[in-house]
This record gives sequence, C-alpha cells and structure tokens, in this order.
Amino acid sequence: MPDITAAPSVLFVCVHNAGRSQMAAAFLTHLAGDRVEVRSAGSAPADTVNPAVVAAMAEAGIDISTEVPKVLTVEAVQASDVVITMGCGDTCPVFPGKRYLDWQLADPAGQGVDAVRPIRDEIEQRVRGLIEEIVPETQP
Repeated sequence: MPDITAAPSVLFVCVHNAGRSQMAAAFLTHLAGDRVEVRSAGSAPADTVNPAVVAAMAEAGIDISTEVPKVLTVEAVQASDVVITMGCGDTCPVFPGKRYLDWQLADPAGQGVDAVRPIRDEIEQRVRGLIEEIVPETQP
C-alpha cells in the first residue's frame, strides 16, 4: 500500500454556501477529523448560513453557528483532490486531475427545520460513504 503523507482534501460547492455545502463540510469535519482537509464555498455566497440549517445540524450535535459563507475561488478548487458540487451548475471551474462528484440534493433555502432534516440526513449518509472511499483505514 502506498504511503499517504497528506490527508485528502475535499471542497463542497453550492450556490449560496449557506446550506448543503455547509452541512456536508461540517459532517466531514465531524466524522473524519484531521484525516481529511475540508473546504466549502458558494458561487454566489449568502450573507449568513441558513438558520434552519444551523438548527438542524445542532439537533445532530454539530454546531455550525459561527460558520460564514465563502466565495468559490479557483485556488480552492486547485487545492482540492475531490470537488463535490450541489446544484451550482457550470459555475464551478474544472481542472484536470481532480475528481468531481455532483450530489443532487434538495435546496434547503427558504425551508424550515422539518424540511431540512431529510436533506441533512441524506448528506450525512453521502459523507459517510465518501469517507469510506477516500480515507485510508488506520486501525480496525
């Protein structure tokens, strides 16, 4: 098995970086810890993270109340091994050698906590699957 010295890096991208990408980044950070470098960004970032998303994540035991939406940059894409888009269409720059995934997920914008919960749960399951794919086993 090859020696992997650097943690894989993942960038989650959605339009506003206020819902789906924030939840995905928070789950990946929470579940993988320092085994993965995590970024999130939006093609047209909102001013704040969606309050219903913050509340839904708090129910899952993850505090994202201090997160701030960030603008998508070419540098963030270049620095990432895996780029996961969530409804940002063609606004995400594409570079050779990167792995791109597009997760089709409902948009939590304008939704209440009840509508955000199933989106949150689907994102958690996808993130768990992603960890199994990209993070080398360390100990049984």
